[in-house]
Amino acid sequence: MTSAPKFTTLGCRLNAYETEAMKDLAAQAGMENAVIVNTCAVTSEAVRKARQEIRRLRRENPDAKVIVTGCAAQIDPDSFAAMTEVDAVVGNTEKMAPETWSRLSSGFIGETERVMVNDIMSVTETAGHLIDGFGTRSRAYVQVQNGCDHRCTFCIIPYGRGNSRSVPAGVVVDQIKRLVQQGYNEVVLTGVDLTSWGADLPGTPRLGDLVMRILKLIPDLPRLRISSIDSIEADENLMQAIATEPRLMPHLHLSLQHGDDLILKRMKRRHLRDDAIRFCEEARKLRPEMTFGADIIAGFPTETEEHFENSLKLVEDCDLTWLHVFPYSSRPGTPAARIPSKVNGNVIKERAARLRAAGDAAVERHLAAQPGRTHHILMESPEMGRTEQFTEVLFDRPQTEGAIVTATITGIRGAQLVA
Repeated sequence: MTSAPKFTTLGCRLNAYETEAMKDLAAQAGMENAVIVNTCAVTSEAVRKARQEIRRLRRENPDAKVIVTGCAAQIDPDSFAAMTEVDAVVGNTEKMAPETWSRLSSGFIGETERVMVNDIMSVTETAGHLIDGFGTRSRAYVQVQNGCDHRCTFCIIPYGRGNSRSVPAGVVVDQIKRLVQQGYNEVVLTGVDLTSWGADLPGTPRLGDLVMRILKLIPDLPRLRISSIDSIEADENLMQAIATEPRLMPHLHLSLQHGDDLILKRMKRRHLRDDAIRFCEEARKLRPEMTFGADIIAGFPTETEEHFENSLKLVEDCDLTWLHVFPYSSRPGTPAARIPSKVNGNVIKERAARLRAAGDAAVERHLAAQPGRTHHILMESPEMGRTEQFTEVLFDRPQTEGAIVTATITGIRGAQLVA
């Protein structure tokens, strides 16, 4: 008995985006009886979970082909190929090629086809796998950039994603027009290093140019949202859009990583603590209702209690609301893994817990300020939607999924607002 392929996605939003594209490619190739695992490599724990998931899926699908792809597979293909549970390993570029899926669907995987992983650093274009309407009924995600040219000492991702490459503005605008015609009320721009968009395109446009162009050429798009950005790369037009474009949502997720200058230098970040604070102050001056999320790492090698306290203070100094806290995890192949002064694992856990507690307190402060305010809420389900700042709002009466509902906040329930 044949069955449609099953997909498992680990890791980031971009991986989820690419899984949707792979589903289309696998269907076009007529693939059956296969399990595809799209892996993440952001931490050693992510790689461990990928192996665990592969073994579980093999036990549950003994007769299916098990195909492993994604960043972990790209970075260390041989170790995944050596797993007895795995039939084929596919690289991040190859997984977006129709011919890959035709070969995998042909029924026989020869020894030379078991590992289809080429040098990601040689890739100069973003794969033409843009798809219409990945996401929920309410929100669509559009990949405009892939890869990263920076080499932060803790990060393995450039070796899984390759160098930065951008989707031309015209292609992005055409896709978003189609999404608006399909009824989407919000589009999110995604990428690995979003603020590097345009550096490899003629005339080297910046992310702010793309944002302004989208909003100008697609007047029917109700809401545009930007995913994670590197604040040090925010350009003049992006700040202009923040100040003047109400359709650009007042919520930015910042790749900050730490709050101490010495640790930031050892991470090989391109900003210092004061740069982050200055950016947040400027953005909030231009748009008072702006909220910020941020990635912060706890326990980077050589981090002292004093260094860590600077990260903790950054939550208040930048007035951060949504924290993504990462306990430091050593990744073989990164410069940080060779730094001898490691922080004790229990200390890392304890510091990560304190950061999360600071994040919880920041969310509580944000929620406490909302009752009595009116928001335009994008409904993700009949009962739940999100404000412009991405805060969840519960409704007692069902609303139309995908619609933007104007409502006044009446209370708070747990970590959600009530309207």
